[in-house]
Amino acid sequence: MTDPTGEDPQGAVLATIRAHHDQLGRTMSDHTVTIARSVDRLASPTARHAVLVAFCVEEVLPHAAAEEETLYRVAAGLPETELLVRAMSREHVVLTDLVAELEKASTTGEVVSAAAALNALFQSHLEKENDILLPALAAAGVDLAALLDGMHEILGEPAPEQGCGCGGCGCGAREPAAEEGPGTVGDAVGDAVGDAVGELDVRRLVPAQRHAQIFATFAELPTGAAFVLVNDHDPKPLYYQFAAEHPGEFTWDYAESGPSVWRVRIGRP
Repeated sequence: MTDPTGEDPQGAVLATIRAHHDQLGRTMSDHTVTIARSVDRLASPTARHAVLVAFCVEEVLPHAAAEEETLYRVAAGLPETELLVRAMSREHVVLTDLVAELEKASTTGEVVSAAAALNALFQSHLEKENDILLPALAAAGVDLAALLDGMHEILGEPAPEQGCGCGGCGCGAREPAAEEGPGTVGDAVGDAVGDAVGELDVRRLVPAQRHAQIFATFAELPTGAAFVLVNDHDPKPLYYQFAAEHPGEFTWDYAESGPSVWRVRIGRP
């Protein structure tokens, strides 16, 4: 329904979701094709393999979890979408299993096979969401804008701007808010100088911003310095990405290993 300003909020949120789906699908496809081409050229796919695993853990799986909590929860209560969402939920389980297989893959054949299977399922899954599930929810009168308010994992929007307004661009320049104590994202780069060890807490950032912030912080480290990464899950895929992009240039030591908080001291030797 169009509001008095002539805008269509339902159509706008549908377009936003689909645009984010397109971005996720293109990224997955690009990584998969790059891995296959690396093998065709007798080059190692290790670096892109690590990046694809990190992308799945940091963006694809949180996106799926957010859908379960919102779109799928509502769809499960509607007669016209109940069976569909049951099948889609099962695909999320398979998707998680395929990510685990990709992470464990050790030979080039295993990496190519796992990436191809993951990409095929994901593209098909996104198509069903775009062409069947979302239109059905809209036709049933579900207020998608209200349902997904603040759900950045689904909408693909950046986190609200804070402090200097960098919006999580990775510059680390924002000033900490008054209620924040030491060890927040804003003061991580400033603290991680010399021999001091500051904390970089990425739990409040949307998944798409986390790796950019972490690598920006690492880039600012002088020799012999370190920072402590604080995360809400084991950042093991991030280790693989560091190993691929900065071999021999970093240290990685667990200070705390779950179950709800992980702290890893990342340094520049």
